[in-house]
Amino acid sequence: MTDAEDRKPPSDEATGTFDPEITSEFAIPQGLAVPRSGGEPETTSEFALPRGLDTRPAPGAESEKSAFSTPRTYHAKDAPPAFTSAAGVPAVSLTKNVPWQDRMRTMLRMPVTERPAPERIAKTEDEGPAVPRVLDLTLRIGELLLAGGEGAEDVEAAMFAVCRSYGLDRCEPNVTFTLLSISYQPSLVDDPVTASRTVRRRGTDYTRLAAVFRLVDDLSDPESHVSLEDSYRRLAEIRRNRHPYPTWVLTSASGLLAGAASVLVGGDLIVFVAAAVGAMLGDRLAWLCAGRGLPEFYQFMVAAMPPAAIGIALNLAHVDAKASAVITGGLFALLPGRALVAGVQDGLTGFYITAAARLLEVMYFFVGIVAGVLVILYFGVNLGAKLNPDAALNISERPLWQIGASMLLSLTFAVLLQQERSTVLAVTLNGGVAWSVYGALHYTGGLSPVASTAVAAGLVGLFGQLLSRFRFASALPYTTAAIGPLLPGSSTYFGLLSIAQNEVDKGLVSLATAASLAMAIAIGVNLGSEISRLFLRLPAGAGEGRKAAKRTRGF
Repeated sequence: MTDAEDRKPPSDEATGTFDPEITSEFAIPQGLAVPRSGGEPETTSEFALPRGLDTRPAPGAESEKSAFSTPRTYHAKDAPPAFTSAAGVPAVSLTKNVPWQDRMRTMLRMPVTERPAPERIAKTEDEGPAVPRVLDLTLRIGELLLAGGEGAEDVEAAMFAVCRSYGLDRCEPNVTFTLLSISYQPSLVDDPVTASRTVRRRGTDYTRLAAVFRLVDDLSDPESHVSLEDSYRRLAEIRRNRHPYPTWVLTSASGLLAGAASVLVGGDLIVFVAAAVGAMLGDRLAWLCAGRGLPEFYQFMVAAMPPAAIGIALNLAHVDAKASAVITGGLFALLPGRALVAGVQDGLTGFYITAAARLLEVMYFFVGIVAGVLVILYFGVNLGAKLNPDAALNISERPLWQIGASMLLSLTFAVLLQQERSTVLAVTLNGGVAWSVYGALHYTGGLSPVASTAVAAGLVGLFGQLLSRFRFASALPYTTAAIGPLLPGSSTYFGLLSIAQNEVDKGLVSLATAASLAMAIAIGVNLGSEISRLFLRLPAGAGEGRKAAKRTRGF
């Protein structure tokens, strides 16, 4: 052996048993060897713990997991705040004193460093769920809400509530028309984790929307501990649930909606039947186009043709019926009031990109309806149909019939939106109240149609928001169908008729009136919702209300 090898410390294998041939200066002299039991090797490193102080890992110790997993010993409540403002940490109650929408809106308006830490929730697991799985669940819930027509602000509030319920307090959701993203940063020195999801398909199903709201409500309630696996299971059940109404009920509802709308503008029984048949034919043609993969623009265009064609046919056959009421009733079943209200609401709450996309979608749908009706009207005028644009000024006033028709219109609109049966009665009464207020202000009081529509829509939004707060649910099922009687179907038709008869200036004025009525509906609904939040008294400790953006005022 060389001198260098002689000076090496003995290895564990060499010291495992006594070897008399070892001559290193570090070897234990003969006679001083400590007896060992079981052949345990002696550790000679200066970093080793002395015998008797050796710690064994406890059973069930934390195993190596993903880098994105929250440590078992981490609790957001015990973490020191990164920054405390001069006013101190806002005292926002996380109990079920107020709906989770209001609580999450309040905190979303705060900077990340000023948000209060979430209450510690006793979970069945020893450690929190992995961050990527929580973000994935959050994005899937947000996708269902956005695809169902919910406003961007409510979608962000729901996403924030889901993340916060699992301890991810430093998260930032972001919602646009087709893209959802969320970012989570454990601390100021850690790298953020970001996930995104694209919304490719949209469908109107308020029953599914209400189920998602109940899931978020359970997650945000500190008294109900829903694990991540249970949340995924419930979300899968929501996706698998069938629509509450079959196809033939939806087709019948579209016909009854058009018939009720025709009665609102002065139609009789013949007009009711003709408008209902035209709307049902248009609905079936739209379904056929959808099955062939045609875009929604062409679906709306095709669906608008049968009611207009039936109205022209009645006029050419000299049937004693209002062709204008038949065509107007068919338009009521197609006007995209839901998307219009959601687009204006997004714009008023500061989500300008999403609002612009929604309003552009509404414009395309409206242009499709205009194109379909104009094609039929041009043919009708060339064939000699006697259509009078001035008939809009001669709509008869029949209060009882019109109130009943408005309630039927709201009822059938709720069925088309796939609402839960428990909400149909409330929205039907809300629609009747809306038309009663409009009629009292416009026909009796002599107020302008735009102002009357705005006031009636404001009451719809106020009542809908109060009902949703009472039931801790979304406000859409209580407001969208109730604005059906206020949609500008007659102004749209008479504007198109004037254009078809080469009276472009008169037609543009009528279409501008229709656009004004549509904006009055959307702004009125949003204003009613904001008024309900303004005057609702929050419990003690609930904190301030939602903070508004100040950038539009120059500071």
